[in-house]
Amino acid sequence: MNKFVLVMGLLLLGCRVFAFDVVYPAKNDAIINSKSTFFIGSSNKPLKINGKNIPLHQTGAFAYVVDLNIGENTFILQSEDERQVFVITRPKVNPEPLKSSPFTQYNKQKLLVVTTEDAPLRSSPVDSGINRIAHLQRDVELISDGEQGGFYRIVLGDKNFGWMSKSNVKTAENNSPTLAQLFGYEFLDSKEFYTFVFHLDKKVPFEMVEGENFQIKLYNIKEQPAGTYVMNVPINDVLSTRKLLGYSGKYSGNDFILKIRKPLSTHSWRPLHNIRIAVDAGHGGYENGATGCLGDKEKDINLKIAQYLQAELKKRGAKVIMTRNGDNYVSLKDRVEIANYGDAVVFLSIHGNALPDGSNPNEHRGTSIYYYHNQAKPLADIIMDTIVSEIGVPNDKVRQGSLAVVRNTNALSLLVEVSYLINPEDNANLVNPEFQKQYAKAIADSLEKYFSN
Repeated sequence: MNKFVLVMGLLLLGCRVFAFDVVYPAKNDAIINSKSTFFIGSSNKPLKINGKNIPLHQTGAFAYVVDLNIGENTFILQSEDERQVFVITRPKVNPEPLKSSPFTQYNKQKLLVVTTEDAPLRSSPVDSGINRIAHLQRDVELISDGEQGGFYRIVLGDKNFGWMSKSNVKTAENNSPTLAQLFGYEFLDSKEFYTFVFHLDKKVPFEMVEGENFQIKLYNIKEQPAGTYVMNVPINDVLSTRKLLGYSGKYSGNDFILKIRKPLSTHSWRPLHNIRIAVDAGHGGYENGATGCLGDKEKDINLKIAQYLQAELKKRGAKVIMTRNGDNYVSLKDRVEIANYGDAVVFLSIHGNALPDGSNPNEHRGTSIYYYHNQAKPLADIIMDTIVSEIGVPNDKVRQGSLAVVRNTNALSLLVEVSYLINPEDNANLVNPEFQKQYAKAIADSLEKYFSN
């Protein structure tokens, strides 16, 4: 009998619900290499960490920053008679001095061939940042005159260079670099696009440059100044709205095809009518994203806001393309391809924000919006202004960022970080259906403003 009571007691203890829940750190024995970290969670009773009272939001959410010393740091979380102990170890790290690889110039140029799809041609030998010149298809031929670290330096005409990761290319069997021949181009004027088809005898590196004059540059071309063919498309004259609304450049065989979207025909009374808009609910499936103070998963919040946005846009006559409608995983590449296959004019990726160790969640609130290409920034600015004015969400800035989904040029591509899941006030908003609906309406309003102009 006593043995039965003991077993039942242990089972009840294991099922016991704590008065407080710690979302982050996720483990009681964490290793964190930072001068500080934070405890994120919720409590329905007063809470202390190492004897200090922790401010609780009216929802019970909390975010509390603690300093970390080298070695083990013990934190006791106590709420009345309930407690949890966390031991966070900050390792002692002796940083090695950064060593930059020297550039090695070749005695003779090499001919390389791109072996991966959408290989980034960069402006610097760094595998990150705003330094992508173009994304090259397989079989594009590259001329290299040297290497640095894990990159080949790529010759782009005369006295102009790019960089390509060694992992994306191989040495050509016929290692004799030659310039390409451009035979001319055709111009095709369709209902939705201006299309230029450049006829070449092989695939060469290229660059598409936004500006008052949109430029296409084809590099390493015979009989061209500085070995570069340049075509200027006068946007201000050709596009009545003076807005780029998406473009693409890719090879079909040895023909390079440049497509620039023409201005859309919109109605002042219903400016979103028939406009194709891709709505992307970030994360999904096994990819939860961030976890909020109250334990909500980012993937679920993203989907709810995306679905409210879908309903708002459809109500206004837009054709909405959803990258996911349920709790399923979709790769970043597939999200972009879904939007491009549907010929979306706008691509909006909905997310909730978080922060790394060393930051203070209580000092960060509101919406931030990321773009990569300049064509998308005016829309980002209008969305931000509308959200701030209609809902009063803090402006956490429009930023340029090298994120996979916003590097798409076919559409005006943006990533919207709605608010911070790990800020108690923002978290309360994010899980509130009324806020979700208002936020979706504000985005739809901003799209109407953009296309009304």
